[in-house]
Amino acid sequence: MYMKAKSDKKILMVISSENFRDPEYYDPKKVLEDGGIKVLTASTAKTAKGAEGGVVKADVLLKDANSADYDAVVFIGGPGSYQFHDDKTAHELARETVSAGKVLGAICAAAGTIAKAGVLDGKKATCFSGVAALLKAGGAIYTGDCVTTDGNIVTADGPKSAKAFGEALAKALK
Repeated sequence: MYMKAKSDKKILMVISSENFRDPEYYDPKKVLEDGGIKVLTASTAKTAKGAEGGVVKADVLLKDANSADYDAVVFIGGPGSYQFHDDKTAHELARETVSAGKVLGAICAAAGTIAKAGVLDGKKATCFSGVAALLKAGGAIYTGDCVTTDGNIVTADGPKSAKAFGEALAKALK
């Protein structure tokens, strides 16, 4: 009988209340949960709707999220993720995560949020090509790769890399 690995790790995935990119949320979440990692979800609304129809009940509202409660914080992309690019609460969460030496992740357009939070200066990172200029403006060394890990920061370019992003997050948490 196959048993899931057990872990005491907890990850907070931050999704927009409307139009998060479904595979960028569900694929890494499955990889992480299959590795025994507890995944909780934060959003600005109690229920979030994906661009492809997924509906997710948030475990915590973004305004109540505390990085101290998690081993990693991960921002999920999609058209709705632009709502966090200038969101002070999201920026503070990203900065606190990095300051505590924890894993910070972002996929696709969500990488713009962590760039604007000021945590990518001098770090290698990747993203959806449409926000690459934001990463560069934030001091990041844009790689254009599918997945990039630099220390405790893990970034990915989009839905096609979502599973590999989940695997990179799991590896960074070991």
